[in-house]
Amino acid sequence: MRNDSPIRVAVIGFGTAGRFFHAPFLAADPAYDLRLIVTGHPDRQAAARAAHPSATVAATADAVTAHASDLDLVVVGTPPSTHVELAGNALRAGLDVVVDKPFTPTAADGRKLIALAADLGRRLTVFQNRRWDADFRTLRRLIAEGRLGTVHAFESRFEWWRPDGLGGWKGETGVADGGGILFDLGTHLIDQALQLFGPVTEVLADVNRRDPRAGCDADDDTVVILRHARGTSSRLTMSSVAALPGPRFRVLGSKNGYVKHGLDGQEAALKAGTSPADPAFGREPEDCWGRLGQGSETTSVEPERGNYAEFYRLLALALRDGADLPVDPGDAVDVLDVIERAHTNAKK
Repeated sequence: MRNDSPIRVAVIGFGTAGRFFHAPFLAADPAYDLRLIVTGHPDRQAAARAAHPSATVAATADAVTAHASDLDLVVVGTPPSTHVELAGNALRAGLDVVVDKPFTPTAADGRKLIALAADLGRRLTVFQNRRWDADFRTLRRLIAEGRLGTVHAFESRFEWWRPDGLGGWKGETGVADGGGILFDLGTHLIDQALQLFGPVTEVLADVNRRDPRAGCDADDDTVVILRHARGTSSRLTMSSVAALPGPRFRVLGSKNGYVKHGLDGQEAALKAGTSPADPAFGREPEDCWGRLGQGSETTSVEPERGNYAEFYRLLALALRDGADLPVDPGDAVDVLDVIERAHTNAKK
């Protein structure tokens, strides 16, 4: 791949992942040329053609291997049960691959894909985009600056009120195939905790399905507690049945605490049609800023800018110049190991 030539990309899947989290960033970054979008859903095909008229829209993933010589990179944004097959086929076709989270339904599957990529000399990474949330980037900065001191308790939440149940594969696919909120939102929460506080020595979990209409064992209301080797305890809550959500972060350290309410705004902006190139994209309004301090003596903290586009900027450097991948796929396997331990321990 020449450093001055665009990276030619195919996106497989045009649901939430492909339509909002991948295609807009690829289209906005001149390092990439979005050439092919794969979706078998007629409405999504029409949406893909309208949003990306220069891309070819195909109904099946066979188009990727058929046109492999005209591509460099494949982004897999389909349900997790399809990731192993689609990513493996792309790697064997001589293409580099991005896999959306959760990486694979099992840690063993993830290790096999990593080994396959290494054997074929291809690059493989995982889209853990919430490493570039504004609130997470801000918390990471505060910890690095020593503003919190030694962190002994980390509370992190993704909570929504969706009494009609989880939609799509998240609520209709069994745990064995990567379904449920622990595989969905838990993948982000666990990855962030591991990035901040390192490996874990113990995993505790309370895994529940509250929706009485459930046709499978996909969880929708789960709490995971991680005890990190460094001494921090992480309490990670994910729920679609939270009528009154708690704070996004509550972090307690030996010097100060930090509390942040509300979710990062990038997803909502993307779904509203805001371009990643918009100067306001990723910037949080002041009334959403977190607070740092002790007791009643707190000050607001100006956040870092949310920046999902950074994943693709770093990926271009990796593919063109041999720089580090934006996400080591081994990190994604570590997350899957924790998820598997959580499901196992919750059954005891």
